[in-house]
Amino acid sequence: MVDVGAKAETARVARAAGSIFMKPETLALIRAGSAKKGDVLGIARIAAIQASKRTGDLIPLCHPIALTRVTADFSIDETQNAVHCEVVAECFGRTGVEMEALTATSVGLLTIYDMCKAVDRGMRIENIRLLEKSGGKSGHWVAE
Repeated sequence: MVDVGAKAETARVARAAGSIFMKPETLALIRAGSAKKGDVLGIARIAAIQASKRTGDLIPLCHPIALTRVTADFSIDETQNAVHCEVVAECFGRTGVEMEALTATSVGLLTIYDMCKAVDRGMRIENIRLLEKSGGKSGHWVAE
C-alpha cells in the first residue's frame, strides 16, 4: 500500500454513478415492488452501503477507511428502461474515497442484476464512473 502517514487529514468526498438497462417488464417489476426476491432498490441500497465499508477487503492495496457518510440513490428511468445509481461517500482522512464510491455503485447495480436475473438475464450494467471528488492535496475534480 502507498504510505499516506505524512498526508494531512482533510474532509474527502467522492461521487460515482452507473446504470443498469433491462427489459420494460423487468423495470415494471422493480417499480411495483413485486420481484420474487423482494424490494430490489431497498436491498440494492443496503448492499451498496455495505460494499463501501468493505472496499479495503475487496480491492488489493486499497486502504481501509473510516467512512463518515455514504448515500446510495437509485432512480428509475422509464424512457431508457434503466435504473441509475449515484453514490456519495465521505470521510475525514488521509486518502480519498473514490474507490468506496465506485465499489458501492458497482455492488448496488450487481445486486439489482442478482435480484432480477431470473426474469431478465440480458440486463446490462454500464457507465460506472467517478463524477466528482474533493479533498486532499489534489483538491476538487469534476468529470467532463
